[in-house]
Amino acid sequence: MVTIYDIAQKANVSAMTVSKVINNTGRISEETRRKVKKVMEELNYIPNSNARSLVLQQTQILSLLITDITNPFYTSLARGAEDGAKQYGYRLLFGNSDEDYAKEKDYVDMILSTRVDGVLFAPAGDLSLKNLEKLRAHNIPFVIMDRAVPGIESDMICGDSKEGARKLVDYLIGLGHRRIALVNGSLDVSTARLRYEGYAEALALQGIPLDETLIIHQNYRDYHADDHLEQLLEQPSPPTAIFAANNVLAVGVIRDLRERGLRVPEDISVVCFDDLDLSSALDPFLTVAAQPAYQFGAMGIQLLVERIRGSSVPESRKVILPSELVIRSSAKPI
Repeated sequence: MVTIYDIAQKANVSAMTVSKVINNTGRISEETRRKVKKVMEELNYIPNSNARSLVLQQTQILSLLITDITNPFYTSLARGAEDGAKQYGYRLLFGNSDEDYAKEKDYVDMILSTRVDGVLFAPAGDLSLKNLEKLRAHNIPFVIMDRAVPGIESDMICGDSKEGARKLVDYLIGLGHRRIALVNGSLDVSTARLRYEGYAEALALQGIPLDETLIIHQNYRDYHADDHLEQLLEQPSPPTAIFAANNVLAVGVIRDLRERGLRVPEDISVVCFDDLDLSSALDPFLTVAAQPAYQFGAMGIQLLVERIRGSSVPESRKVILPSELVIRSSAKPI
């Protein structure tokens, strides 16, 4: 294995000079720097990242922790984060909590043992506060993605969940729907609370009473439809439309409606928050409030790197990315 001493001998410089070139520290003439780098290339030298991190007190590694890799929103977010990290010269470690606090805790412990420089963190929910406080106690910079966590101030990238939900319900009301069901995430997640608020606000502004029998709260990731759809569809006055609070829930709802012989939108209309994956572009179907998922990841990396590098920035920054109402064929007038 090639060492810095091999490079120093061939370049006729000291080992200290080679170390300064590798770590980009100290004052060295440009001529010497080029000579050392040329020898490094000739000898196919690969710097020891662990040793380099001890010198710089940085690993050039970031971590991305999301809640559900099967959700196309997070898939696109992860791609934006990966591209952004590469642009800034960082590598990216990935973790998936599956909306599970215990699994999230395990990933936080791994992050601390890996000595990453910073974390993009999509919380499982409000109880993620303990895990975020652990990162802060170890002076690991982080940016919260998508979901707010009460009790902690930090840089954050989020969508306008309340406004996006209001747009979707307004659209359904404009088509004549009055019995609109909500299949939502758990209320210990900030986006579920905000989407519920947007749903309720849209109904109230049109003078439509809020009917709690039309509202289901469950885990965003694990859709269990049998009891839920039965609860909705067997009412004396069943819903004519369903608003699913994310795309995973929407796919589950549509699948189970079809298993019951119900057609979308001929028999019941369905809309959802967040778009589907690229394959849906071949036959776009769902009306959605689409978020710029890629931008979540790319902008999150930008805020994180600025925080790591000690840029002159406010104590905490919050970026709200708006959603876009994309009208397709999954809802129709009644």
